[in-house]
Amino acid sequence: MNIRSARHLSVSSARGTALASALAAVCLLAAGCSSSGGSDSGSDAAPAGQADTPRLKVALITHSAPGDAFWELVQKGAQAAAAKDNIELTYTNDPTATGQAGLVRDAVADGVDGIAVTLAKPDAMKSAIAQARTAGIPVVGLNSGIDAWQSAGLLEYFGQDESVAGRAVGDKLDDYDAKHALCVIHEQGNVGLEARCAGVKKTFGGDTENLYVNGADIDAATKAITAKVRQDPTIDEVVTNGATFALAAVKSVKEAGGKAEVATFDLNKDLVKAVQGGDVQFAVDQQPYLQGYLAVDSLWLYKTNGNLSGGGEAPVLTGPAFVTKENVAAVAKFAANGTR
Repeated sequence: MNIRSARHLSVSSARGTALASALAAVCLLAAGCSSSGGSDSGSDAAPAGQADTPRLKVALITHSAPGDAFWELVQKGAQAAAAKDNIELTYTNDPTATGQAGLVRDAVADGVDGIAVTLAKPDAMKSAIAQARTAGIPVVGLNSGIDAWQSAGLLEYFGQDESVAGRAVGDKLDDYDAKHALCVIHEQGNVGLEARCAGVKKTFGGDTENLYVNGADIDAATKAITAKVRQDPTIDEVVTNGATFALAAVKSVKEAGGKAEVATFDLNKDLVKAVQGGDVQFAVDQQPYLQGYLAVDSLWLYKTNGNLSGGGEAPVLTGPAFVTKENVAAVAKFAANGTR
């Protein structure tokens, strides 16, 4: 990694630490977290470890496809924040932009107190977000849409700068002396995935090409990667945009008889094992659990204390952080718990 990228990662880490401290302080001093038992309504003392504030309804709405393990981590973080903050949390998802926008409108009609939403395809979401704002419902963003959250009218954003992450991966591939990288995009039109691969191409000294696969069909995706690696033996690095696809790429390279290494964005407990075993060179962790937690917690902070992380002007970065064979042991215990 070059000095500029390293400095950015260091600043991001420090900012995350500072944010965690700030949130803890607000919980203890501003909101009056209680350790006594009581009802969820806020009229009596709250249960142990829960905020003694009025019950809120928050909707978390993502572009996740069914069964995607990545989003289980986001949900766990969101649920942890909801339990602490006396929030009734609902989670819905739709991988199509029109479907996701419809879920936002449903949440508005349901009269929720806040919405946390992903912006994989920002233009399709603007109208629904505007409807929420007109209804006086605060909306925050997470995970995708870092270049569009402000223009879309969101209050705050929690996630990884995908362009920065991609450029850091490009530098990392140079460190590994790679020459020809295949960047696998499993959802065409997803601004975050496109930005990652564009970032890789920007800093990587070798050749970079994109391969679009159907992320909803893992078998078809595996076959597509196999065919490409078999067709072009000069490919010595396969970069995927999800842990599931990284494991598929490992299988693809073996089936193709290739010698390419595999690296990936995103992490889960199975991917941690693959890094430990040397099947995957490294993973870029954007900390999805933290994204879900901060997004929900931020709505509670805004509703109860008027707080805006980053002053409402800057995103709160949750990544990127490299997980390699050298440091994976420090992450493994959290991955085993289902929080990394």
